[in-house]
Amino acid sequence: MSDRVHWIVPGQLDQRTGGYIYDRRIIDGLRAQGWSVEVHELAGCFPQPDRTAIEAAGHVVEQTRGEHVLIDGLALLAFADHMEKLTGRWVGLIHHPLSMETGLSSDTMAHLATLEGALMHRASHLIVTSPGTRRDLAKFDIDPARVSVVLPGVDRAAPARGAGEDHPLALLTVGSLTRRKGHLTLLAALVKLRDHDWHLNLVGSAAWDPDHAAEIGRTIVDLGLGDRVSLLGEQNEAGLSRLYDEADLFILASHHEGYGMVLSEALARALPIVSTTAGAIPETVPKAAGLLVPPGDPDALAQAIHSLITDPEHYRRLADGAAKARVRLQSWQESAGQFASLLERAAN
Repeated sequence: MSDRVHWIVPGQLDQRTGGYIYDRRIIDGLRAQGWSVEVHELAGCFPQPDRTAIEAAGHVVEQTRGEHVLIDGLALLAFADHMEKLTGRWVGLIHHPLSMETGLSSDTMAHLATLEGALMHRASHLIVTSPGTRRDLAKFDIDPARVSVVLPGVDRAAPARGAGEDHPLALLTVGSLTRRKGHLTLLAALVKLRDHDWHLNLVGSAAWDPDHAAEIGRTIVDLGLGDRVSLLGEQNEAGLSRLYDEADLFILASHHEGYGMVLSEALARALPIVSTTAGAIPETVPKAAGLLVPPGDPDALAQAIHSLITDPEHYRRLADGAAKARVRLQSWQESAGQFASLLERAAN
């Protein structure tokens, strides 16, 4: 067995998006099992790499030649210029195909898909975070036997206490301020519900797409929701835990998710969910715990939220379903154990 792996990530590992949290927790779990994990944080811009990123990728290819290597999919395109040197035992960790990012032109999507496909075909194995992402890889004509699923884990948490009877219904959404997360759809839905008593805490980093983040801020003002929506930016672990605890309903309006770790985090707190049918979400959110609507449909999203605001019995049923789902969630220790087994198999 090989118990040493070079883990390559784009930028700093301590970023607080789902993909980086997944990487950190799996790395911690591997180290707890005795693995030696050397993390390489690539400089430059991602996921569409600049020259700095491409040069950093080339350097790490030379540095790890002949070693056991894992490349996070967000960094994958930086290795396109070094494809011929990517030989041996390397594993790709695909959170979701980069060519499926929301807002890309058709030409850009096709170009990225070509590069992604060529790189993924060179991997000795691919690990994905959901069955939905494994299905997404079918369009790249990859042998299903070379693709394995390791679901994210979740930390056990007490059920959310909610905002309390004397406060507006506390809505919570968590996700980087990018087009894929569907924040504009959510705001368009909520403006239809302004006659009801609610408040939204909108959590997420603006760093990934500052222009779109600014558009979200302008839209909140333009829709007259400045007193109903708190744009809170990225939160540390303690701040996010507090917001989950104070929430009554979790909402995620994404256009695509490779898994949606924030959804399982909401389930861990027995929160009912309103989300979309995009990507892996229907497999992440049990029917008994949430309402799912087509992505990009503010009318359907508003109707789903309205049904829970105005029907306490419907809300209670979904809360009960979420409470039952939370006990079946996989732990990070279990996820790391599955990941270790796959790395061993790929190494051999």
